[in-house]
Amino acid sequence: MKNIKWIFVLYSIGAIASMCAIGVAVGMSSIPVAIIAILALILIMGNGFKTKKRYREQGLL
Repeated sequence: MKNIKWIFVLYSIGAIASMCAIGVAVGMSSIPVAIIAILALILIMGNGFKTKKRYREQGLL
């Protein structure tokens, strides 16, 4: 492992937090919180994959 790409660490922590929020929302039986957490997860993971693709195209990975 050469260098840590901290942006990917932040994306993964955000995705994990969103997954945890989904679990908490299910436990609370709160549909609005679950929907917000699912949308946050989709946005965070989507941005992470786009960033990874951009890094690959630039040869930074």
